[in-house]
Amino acid sequence: MLLNLICLSWTLPAAIVWVGSICVGVYFVYWKHRSGGAVKPVSVSFHFTRKCNLECAFCFHTEKTSYVASDDDMKNGLRLLSEAGMRKINFAGGEPFLYQKRLAMLCRFCKEELGLESVSIITNGTNVTKEWMERYGQWVDVMGVSCDSFDEDTNKAIGRGTGKNVEQLFRIRDWCRQLGIKFKLNTVVCTHNWDEDMANIVRELDPFRWKVFQVLYVEGENDAQEKDAQLDKRKRNARTLLISDEQFQTFCNKHRHLKCFVPEPNSLMASSYLLVDEYLCFLDKGEGVEKQSRSILEVGVQKALSEVRWDQEAFKERGGLYEWTKDAVEGMEGGCGSGDRMRTLLDW
Repeated sequence: MLLNLICLSWTLPAAIVWVGSICVGVYFVYWKHRSGGAVKPVSVSFHFTRKCNLECAFCFHTEKTSYVASDDDMKNGLRLLSEAGMRKINFAGGEPFLYQKRLAMLCRFCKEELGLESVSIITNGTNVTKEWMERYGQWVDVMGVSCDSFDEDTNKAIGRGTGKNVEQLFRIRDWCRQLGIKFKLNTVVCTHNWDEDMANIVRELDPFRWKVFQVLYVEGENDAQEKDAQLDKRKRNARTLLISDEQFQTFCNKHRHLKCFVPEPNSLMASSYLLVDEYLCFLDKGEGVEKQSRSILEVGVQKALSEVRWDQEAFKERGGLYEWTKDAVEGMEGGCGSGDRMRTLLDW
């Protein structure tokens, strides 16, 4: 009966109104879905160079190219990321301190012009100087230094030996304290150090976070054959450095009593980082061969993000959200920052 009445009363104007209403409704549903589904790249690691002055055998971002983007391209890319929701940037390499002036420019740009909550750096520490820290440290929130062992023979076996690792660590720690910069420590656990007890010196260094990674094998980065790695120092063979989950757990059990200890097994690490390479492309170092998106300068942030996998749940589970601004907790020096407050601050 109702259907018959609708058909009898159907006119061309009514049909136009009805079809128009349906189209408008479909559009708003699509628009809401699209805007609500946008991924916010809250925390990004920008590997703006692959060049390095050390030869860590397990490196998963190797010197496959010497390309470094122009200042304008890097600024444009960072601005796009900021507009998409980035709140923390981490500058890494390679070794970022091989380009000290450019690194300083990037830090200042991100704090002063983009107004990011946090600017951090990951370095092997060899080229960090007091002069650089005093002049440019005002634009740095977190300084992370890589250190895989406090034994020089172990560092040499890994490819990180300089003879002055521990001395430089304490110097950088002191400079950070003087300038109010959060000091962080990064360690990769492999066959050479999985049974080492680093607790006493880490406790003395007193970083606010100590990130401990299980060595990661990435096809296309550190999967070279040994003979090729010997012939070409830019290539890496991480196969002989891989450890079992049980070995990684042994290392963790020795150190988990430290408040600053933050372990990252392969299961959490692989696709939980948003990595941007020297071409302003996202990288996915998860399962299989490393994947690269198109450049965000070419297709924009959201399109580029859709071309790689970012495991947001793993990002949160590994503690990707924490007190990453140096003045977020007044007077806080050592120990790990709590992620609880950060989760409420971030519009996740």
